[in-house]
Amino acid sequence: MADELSFLLEWFELKDELRTGWVLRNIDSPESVAAHTWGTAILCLLYAEREDVDRQKAMTMALVHDLGEARTGDIATRAEDGRQTVTTSEKEAAERSAVTDLVAPFDNSDLLLLWEEYEARDTPTAQFVKDMDLVDNCLQALKYERQNRYDDTKTNDHFSEFENLDEFFATAAPRFHTELGEELFKQIKTEYEREIGRPCQL
Repeated sequence: MADELSFLLEWFELKDELRTGWVLRNIDSPESVAAHTWGTAILCLLYAEREDVDRQKAMTMALVHDLGEARTGDIATRAEDGRQTVTTSEKEAAERSAVTDLVAPFDNSDLLLLWEEYEARDTPTAQFVKDMDLVDNCLQALKYERQNRYDDTKTNDHFSEFENLDEFFATAAPRFHTELGEELFKQIKTEYEREIGRPCQL
């Protein structure tokens, strides 16, 4: 149990690991990775049956999908050319190593298999969970925009090409796999555009 406790404490690092994209955009009190994980899991709870995927499996997959970031930190996906600091393959390799280690003390290989399934995106469940991950991010952007949680009058070297929180929609737009994900994205984007008073730049 002592060994498990040390690993549990490492899992709990996700509660304090802030989402890098929001930090770069100077969001006031940005969410943690754990908060994002909760949001993704809640979306799976609410929408799994509409996509005819197993709710419990989808929620479990959502809960472990960013587990590796407890060690690697959150490496943001960027839309602007030259902004991505780590390649997709490098990111996956580092997170795979972390997840493999973090689940080992609990003798639960199913968690690693779910994480690997999510990364592969070749099953309906994995595609659905990824879409809910993207939807969560867009919902959070809408929430921050409505709450005026950043100062858009200040120059931000991290967001030279995109205004407001457009980049978060731009990174999500081409990555959806399901009609449900696309539908939710369009609804959220419409509300976001109403808030900013112009079309979102994708």
